[in-house]
Amino acid sequence: MDRIAIIGCGGSGKTTLGRQLAERINAPVTHLDGVYYDSDWNTLPPEKFAALQEELVAEPRWVIDGNFASTLPIRLKRADTVVFLDIPPIVCLWGILQRRRRYRGGQHTEQGVFDRIHWGFIRYILGFRRQMRPKVRALIAEHAGHARVVTITSRRAARRFLATVPPQT
Repeated sequence: MDRIAIIGCGGSGKTTLGRQLAERINAPVTHLDGVYYDSDWNTLPPEKFAALQEELVAEPRWVIDGNFASTLPIRLKRADTVVFLDIPPIVCLWGILQRRRRYRGGQHTEQGVFDRIHWGFIRYILGFRRQMRPKVRALIAEHAGHARVVTITSRRAARRFLATVPPQT
């Protein structure tokens, strides 16, 4: 595993798993929320966001976490491993509540945490499996046929998966 794309609902554990995998395989990690949003929650223009990802995936080793379906093909085409965190919505909601408590809200770029909880985000989490999961699966099937695809459905399964990744130096 040299190029890992991590996808999943908000609160599913993408950032945590991304950091842990990057440490295990000795690769840089990029949290796409940290690239997309600035400190005032302004977004990067779409063409700049896509260009930046093209640069990131051109590197020989990386871990990138984030959804952003519009640019997901960029990451999927170059990834040798795709990790899809297909975690139940209630667990994701619990994850964002824990994150809110731990980081006290706001943005924490060094942790890759972008905690902006609002009703739209909660609706997104509750509807992720119904609305986004089919789109994500279709994009994976279309652009990542060459890659190892790992679907993780629980926190315990994420820990088990991480335990199978040998540390690299």
